[in-house]
Amino acid sequence: MRITIILFLVLAFVSTGVYGLNLDNIKIKYLQGDYKAAIKEGEKLVSSSDHSSYGIDELYYLLGLSYLQDGNYLRASDIFEIIINELKPAKYKDKAKLGLGDVYLLRGDYNKADLIYKELLGNEELRARIYYRLSETGFKLGNAAQGKEYSEKLKTEFPLSLEEKNDRDFCLIDKKDVTYYSVQVGAFSSQDNAKNLVQELLKKGYSAYIEEATLDSSSSYRVRVGKLSEKQDAESLGKQLSAEGYPTKICP
Repeated sequence: MRITIILFLVLAFVSTGVYGLNLDNIKIKYLQGDYKAAIKEGEKLVSSSDHSSYGIDELYYLLGLSYLQDGNYLRASDIFEIIINELKPAKYKDKAKLGLGDVYLLRGDYNKADLIYKELLGNEELRARIYYRLSETGFKLGNAAQGKEYSEKLKTEFPLSLEEKNDRDFCLIDKKDVTYYSVQVGAFSSQDNAKNLVQELLKKGYSAYIEEATLDSSSSYRVRVGKLSEKQDAESLGKQLSAEGYPTKICP
């Protein structure tokens, strides 16, 4: 079964002064879905910074999310715990706890995930996300009453939220339960450019579509082709698209 967790980021593009970290590259790589490149960029910044650097908490948060999306749950949990226990800035501590809860959820430790999410219910900014996750853990733990309760709370209190719409712009997938693979052939900041590429691919007979990844400050429009049940088929499709000159990446 596919586990989908709507994952929104509050990542304002900070002004970086002389003593600040420039996080633009890691943010761009993350938005493009190139998590390995984001990890490489993040680790490079971490190695040249210390815990007093301005923006260090945001850097660790981005790095934790990148590891989480890349499926390295152990490293992701280590980084989230550094934010929670070692870094002085408090801005990303609750978001790091949310990330740690997601690690447990994706590992299948639903009890620990459930406990962490419930500890965060007092955070008004995260509440819609918490309701969504508590509905997930409720059903996973066989507690249908909790699952329905938080699903209803989400619909009632946050009727326009992306969680309530089950938006898939940012999602974590239990990679053991992947139901399909696709080939990403581009990521654009301009929706028009993405639409133009989709139309070009559709004319060639490819089943192309757009997945939008939205942050507070910017959006990325990912063009993907196909929904294939076998990774081998996606790889074959990727080779075909590469031969036509498209940059390709197999997802998830």
